[in-house]
Amino acid sequence: MKRGRGRTSRIRRQKLFRSSVSRGVNESCKPEFIEFKKWLKDRKFEDTNLIPACFPGTGRGLMSKTSLQEGQMIISLPESCLLTTDTVIRSYLGTYIAKCQPPPSPLLALCTFLVSEKHAGDQSLWKPYLDILPKAYTCPVCLEPKVVNLFPEPLKAKAEEQRARVQGFFSSSRDFFSSLQPLFSEAVESIFSYSALLWAWCTVNTRAVYMKHGQRKCFSPEPDTYALAPYLDLLNHSPDVQVKAAFNEETRCYEVRTASGCRKHEQVFICYGPHDNQRLLLEYGFVSIQNPHACVYVSAGWNQLCS
Repeated sequence: MKRGRGRTSRIRRQKLFRSSVSRGVNESCKPEFIEFKKWLKDRKFEDTNLIPACFPGTGRGLMSKTSLQEGQMIISLPESCLLTTDTVIRSYLGTYIAKCQPPPSPLLALCTFLVSEKHAGDQSLWKPYLDILPKAYTCPVCLEPKVVNLFPEPLKAKAEEQRARVQGFFSSSRDFFSSLQPLFSEAVESIFSYSALLWAWCTVNTRAVYMKHGQRKCFSPEPDTYALAPYLDLLNHSPDVQVKAAFNEETRCYEVRTASGCRKHEQVFICYGPHDNQRLLLEYGFVSIQNPHACVYVSAGWNQLCS
């Protein structure tokens, strides 16, 4: 039989191609996700709308199990699942944070907890969540200098600023790490290495949602607005979608509602904000191919040349 060459056949092939490109591969049967879902269930969360899947182009994300309507709640994550500074203060680190001078920042507290729990391995209560986190990140701060040198000058300058900021963060945290030595049999220098802290910093920077906490004396004055939201943080970014996301003080859940519909078996997105590709790469380690907020940065030298 000859292959159809008419308009109808062409449209049909195009639809099949788009479907194959956008369709995700269900990952809910993978061992790490089975354990993760059990862990979430123990913390009073079960999802009926979404399943983890791997998508071409975006990697891991969440796929709709049913059609989602505009305004529908897609995730309501209980406070018991959130990893915040409250979590850290209630942990074995709380005593050390309370007596540390100068007080550590909320960001340092979260990063320290992540590194410590990852080091604990199977003994960690957060292991099922840690197991599905990325093992490495693609933010410029994680890239080799020879790669960063290939960036356009404005992006290269921002990347170098970011690297200097994280290195300064690590250097200024060493005294706090040393104070934690009684908690570990190994030397803290081997546990809280630069690479370990960089991984934790990227985890918080790329995955945390906004959740404001009151100022506490045990922390430095920096805003305490971070919350790691397991499962919810599998949602990928699209500049074309709108959602309503916030912590509900009445239900004590972090809730996400879609402002647009989504068909069954499609990837569900959220929008991280109206960011251009430079911001997306610096903060999250990716760019958006069709980004309506895209712009071109020009160096000071080019401005002078054109004037």
